[in-house]
Amino acid sequence: MTDRLKALIFDVDGTLADTEHLHLRAFNLAFADAGLDWHWSAPLYRTLLKVAGSRERIRHFIDAYHTDLKQRADQEALLAQLQTSKNRYYAELVRQGEARFRPGVARLLREARAEGLQLAIASTAGYDNIRVLLEMNLGAEATDCFALIAAGNIVEQKKPSPAIYRWVLDQLRLNPCDCIAFEDSQNGIRSAVGAGVPTVVTVNDFTVSDDFAGAVIVLDCLGEPTQPFHVLAGHPGAATFVDLAFLRRLVRGR
Repeated sequence: MTDRLKALIFDVDGTLADTEHLHLRAFNLAFADAGLDWHWSAPLYRTLLKVAGSRERIRHFIDAYHTDLKQRADQEALLAQLQTSKNRYYAELVRQGEARFRPGVARLLREARAEGLQLAIASTAGYDNIRVLLEMNLGAEATDCFALIAAGNIVEQKKPSPAIYRWVLDQLRLNPCDCIAFEDSQNGIRSAVGAGVPTVVTVNDFTVSDDFAGAVIVLDCLGEPTQPFHVLAGHPGAATFVDLAFLRRLVRGR
């Protein structure tokens, strides 16, 4: 594995950037726009994040907390309206500079590109949401940095299903052991590990209590030379930040 590392595969929300608090704000703004008296708190949102996908999350919320709306004839139209409005608010927040990459992300991307590794994304986020985040952090040509961006409904089954990772591996024509995945949540780690991809987890406030069974290592962030990571699970050796040399050493013992 260590001498044939060919690709890094990244989740987006919570992994590339700490975006979940922005999504939460965008959801609540969309609800207010629609004249709904819903307001998702951070603890409630942490629970709702167990459901992947914006529309699926809203539908689950209705099923669990507003059963009176389950039979609305226009439920699908309402879900579409809320999703569109929420994504618009989210994009506005990102364009305001409120979603910078997490420590170590930009550096690792540059290093991987310099060494000729492929970069890919495996996410349940919509393509437009991914694009605006990448462009705000990497510039207008950001999407060109990635060999593949698997987003939104590219596969029918969302995480924790391994379908998205299997699709990425198939498109890249790579074996799982040729890659390393980066995730931040229980759904993400189950998806990547289910496809056989070794996975590094970087937690955030919404996922720190998740079950990360199967992860190669669990960190608070990728770290920088002047901003060391903190280890929640696993054995980093003498490393204090994630670079390609660290990743190759990390999987050598697998």
